[in-house]
Amino acid sequence: MSEQTPKMFSLFGLWFDWTTIISTTVTFVIVLALGIFLSRNLKVRPTKKQNFLEWIIDFTNGVVKDQIAQGGQNFRFYVFVLFLFVFVSNQIGLAFQFSNSAGTIQIKSITAEPLVTLTLALISLMIAHFAGVEKFGLKGYIKNTYLSPFPGMLPLNLLEQITSFLTLGLRLYGNIFAGEILLNLIANMVMPNNLPGTPLGIIAGIFLELVWQAFSIFIGSIQAYIFATMTSVYINEKINVD
Repeated sequence: MSEQTPKMFSLFGLWFDWTTIISTTVTFVIVLALGIFLSRNLKVRPTKKQNFLEWIIDFTNGVVKDQIAQGGQNFRFYVFVLFLFVFVSNQIGLAFQFSNSAGTIQIKSITAEPLVTLTLALISLMIAHFAGVEKFGLKGYIKNTYLSPFPGMLPLNLLEQITSFLTLGLRLYGNIFAGEILLNLIANMVMPNNLPGTPLGIIAGIFLELVWQAFSIFIGSIQAYIFATMTSVYINEKINVD
C-alpha cells in the first residue's frame, strides 16, 4: 500500500494522508490568524478590518436568525467559525495549489476530500442531535425526531437522518472536487505533460484559468453559505418542534 500511495503514512495501524494533514493544518492556521488579526485592538469607532469582522459576524448571525426560530443565539459562534473554516478550506484549492518537485500536490482544498466533508457534516448533525436531547430530554428527543408525526414513520425518519448526513457532506465535496478537477484540466492545456503547450493553447488556458479562478471563489463562497445554512436548518429541526 505504501508503494501505491507514497504520500500516506501509517500510525497505530491507521493510514493518514500527508496532503490532507498539511492542508488541514494550513487551513487552521489561516482561520486562526485571520480571527486574531481582525479582532485585535477593537475600538468604539471601528476600523476597516473591524468593520469586515463585524460584517461577517452579522452575516452568519443573520443565517442563524433566519433558520433557527428560537434558541439560535447559542449556536451563533459555531456557525460563524464553521462558515469561516469551510470558506477558507474551499478557497485554498480552488484559488491555488502547491506541489512538490515530484509533482505531488501538497496543499489543496480539504473539502475536496469526502472524509473531511462527511466529518464536518457529522459534527454539525451531532451538535443538532445533542441540542435536541438537551432541550427535550432523551425521551422527548426520540419522540420528536424518530416517532413524529406517528410511530409508523420510524423507518423513514431513520432514513432521513442518514440522507441528511450524506447530502450535507457530499454536496460540499462534489462541488469543490469538481472545481479542482476542472482547474487541473485547464492547467493541462497550458502545460500538457508538464511541457509548454502551443501558443494558442497557452493563451486559451491562461484565459480560462483566470475566469475559472474567479468563478471558483464565488462557488466556494456559496458552498460555505449553504453548509452554514443547512447546519442551522438541521439544528432548528431538533430544537424547535412544530
